[in-house]
Amino acid sequence: MRPDLYISADIEADGPVPGPNSMLSFGLVIAASFDGDTFVPAGPDADSFYSELRPISDSFDRDALAVSGLDRDALVRGGEDPAVAMNAAYEWVQSVAGDRRPVLVAWPLAYDWLFLQWYFLRFSVAGSPFGFSSCVDMKTMFWRHVGMPLDAAGMDDLPPELRSTAPHAHHALGDATQQAAIFVRLWSASQRN
Repeated sequence: MRPDLYISADIEADGPVPGPNSMLSFGLVIAASFDGDTFVPAGPDADSFYSELRPISDSFDRDALAVSGLDRDALVRGGEDPAVAMNAAYEWVQSVAGDRRPVLVAWPLAYDWLFLQWYFLRFSVAGSPFGFSSCVDMKTMFWRHVGMPLDAAGMDDLPPELRSTAPHAHHALGDATQQAAIFVRLWSASQRN
């Protein structure tokens, strides 16, 4: 049984689904590791990966684009080729994971996983470093922790002791870093229950 390496992820996109819409940026940050006995947070200076991508289609939702504040026209001209970015991200994950199992963690997982998995499978020669299901949804962790309906389990519902001190700014690397801190706090809180 391999130990887990939890990698916090966040993406910014110009619409709701990959293919018709484009992932414009993504950030990956080591959050923690767990060998079945010992949980080790990575800390604020953890290794990270970030890329801003060239869009893959002409279709986009202006409201979704406005959330990230990224300049889509500039990314059309100078964004990284998705194949280059996804192959580099695959190599980074493999490098930091070593003999550990890489596990993607995100809030909400459904959105970030959808784009990252699709992009890895579409553009990375080796596929996804997270296999087909090596992932944990932090929103579900919190939902289980509070024992409330899902509507009461949003990031804004986090009590102060579970929040990160960093703001959620819709910058993929900053948000992945913020979510790594929240993941560590959620893990610790779940161990006390």
